[in-house]
Amino acid sequence: MTATYNFTDKQVLPKSWHRLSPIWEGDENTIQPGLPHTRLAPAWQLLLLGDGSPTRHLQLLTGEPTEVDVIDMSVVGMDLDDAPSIIEAVPGPRLRRQVWLRKQSGQRLAYAASWWEASHVDEYLQNRSLPIWASLARLRTELYRDVQGVYYGHSEALEAGFQHKGPFWGRHYLFWHHGKPLTLIYEVFSPYLTKYLGLTQVD
Repeated sequence: MTATYNFTDKQVLPKSWHRLSPIWEGDENTIQPGLPHTRLAPAWQLLLLGDGSPTRHLQLLTGEPTEVDVIDMSVVGMDLDDAPSIIEAVPGPRLRRQVWLRKQSGQRLAYAASWWEASHVDEYLQNRSLPIWASLARLRTELYRDVQGVYYGHSEALEAGFQHKGPFWGRHYLFWHHGKPLTLIYEVFSPYLTKYLGLTQVD
């Protein structure tokens, strides 16, 4: 697998990341008991609200390895970077990573932005072209995925990237390791996944 980014590239890196403009959003208290199926269908709730690896879930759904195209590795320092406020739990200075998750055959399935303590990112992402789940699994890192918020909203950039009309479902969560926040991750999923999961809402 070949990454699309390395630190010797001369390309201009994105100055921002693709946050949804929400039509609806729910916080930790709203989503903890689960959402009404008229809001979000059960199969989609397993993907968005569960604490399993989305990379692994996507591979199981599609029957193809999930690969990563890294589009941004930017040092953002102590800037809050328009991220969810829980970013303050991740020690700074921070580094932001943006990726597309896709099928091996090319179809984009999800977008993710993540924020890491810059001094430790090399420890956990030794091969930056691998999905985070694969990198951490190789290290046998014990993690707790703490889903903090879920979103339903629009993004012109993601419409172009997914080649699908919005709105889109997304979420953000903290990875905890040894009782401390390791990284903040913001993920948005492509409507292409209705092929495997069915409609996002139950009438």
